[in-house]
Amino acid sequence: MVRTKKLIRHPSQDTNVRPFMVIWETTMACDLACMHCRAEAINQKDPKRLTTEEGKKLLDQIKDFGKSYPIVVFTGGDPFKREDLFELIEYGTEIGLSIAVSPSATPLLNDDNLKKIRAAGAKAMSLSLDGATAKSHDTFRGVDGSFQMTLDGWRMAQENGLRVQVNTTVTRHNLHELPEILKLVRKQGVMTWSVFFLVPTGRGMVEDEISPAEYEDVMNWLYEASRYIRVKTTEGHHFKRVVIQRSILDAKGDDPVESMGLGVTYKMLCEQLDEYTSDMLLPQDMAPVRRTPMNINAGNGFVFVSRRGDVFPSGFMPLSAGNVREQTLPDIYQNASLFQSLRQPDDFHGRCGECEFNSVCGGSRSRAYAMTGDPIGEEPFCMYEPGSFPYATELEMYLQKKQQQI
Repeated sequence: MVRTKKLIRHPSQDTNVRPFMVIWETTMACDLACMHCRAEAINQKDPKRLTTEEGKKLLDQIKDFGKSYPIVVFTGGDPFKREDLFELIEYGTEIGLSIAVSPSATPLLNDDNLKKIRAAGAKAMSLSLDGATAKSHDTFRGVDGSFQMTLDGWRMAQENGLRVQVNTTVTRHNLHELPEILKLVRKQGVMTWSVFFLVPTGRGMVEDEISPAEYEDVMNWLYEASRYIRVKTTEGHHFKRVVIQRSILDAKGDDPVESMGLGVTYKMLCEQLDEYTSDMLLPQDMAPVRRTPMNINAGNGFVFVSRRGDVFPSGFMPLSAGNVREQTLPDIYQNASLFQSLRQPDDFHGRCGECEFNSVCGGSRSRAYAMTGDPIGEEPFCMYEPGSFPYATELEMYLQKKQQQI
């Protein structure tokens, strides 16, 4: 019996009314030169960014969504490049918001600054790790020493009582390193390993993407990896479909390679996983249930505010629905036609609109927009053909259970 109640994670709030998460790009300034950077960050601040007072007004607007308040993530660029960062964190905490910070691995990621954000009220922090070695990670990030600064900042964050999420962006350059990265992440310890799937926007290039077949292989491998560490995906929404399919196949005792048509990348990653984890797992370490990532998507439980106050469904979908200097964030999120359309998966174009998984997955709206110009277009890197999963009865019961939980 598939335990549907625990497997699919839904926000407690109605995502038509309030988002689960608000990302605020506090600055574009950053001292790294990452090859995939969404923000195309530079080492200078934007003179047109939201001021301190405007930032506080934005935080007030987030509170105006009501309880349960959205989680707020300060990102960039590098948030440590804002001189008022600690004041903004403290203000957000004082009005009842839960604040996390996503800094860059530079000399600003030091014990003093980490102590300050913790004292100001930040609860969690995310760091990026895009290679298993200094050579591969530093090449990706464009600065020598970034790998070691990431590891040092990670350790210091934990010592200062911050929960740590580690983000890894999958590209053709680091695909073969994923099992070794997992080993490193598990050894150092994290709250969550968030695996990002590249969206060709900003400095991200289509030619750095892995193929759709490799997407399917990696997501099925992540299902295996979830025995060892808590995994979620970003802009890899069809991982939620994969978790559901694999859970049903597990209950049936079916071979996923044959049932899912998995290829050489899946086999290669699984072989490396077995090698790197041969002495890692004890029975009591195993997670009791593999679960889907939180069921949110661009404009549907998720919203991004740029440094200048423009409101996007996602940081990877630079399509503005308004500006918080002119309208309130709740008004834009709830009423903008772009956001409303992104919350209607049955109206998505192509296979996504026809897919039986669309209310759980919906595909990457950001990737659809980046590659087709249509925010409700078909997810171009999903290979699933609607209606092809062999256990339709079990799946129908499963999705009905999901609908009852909303």
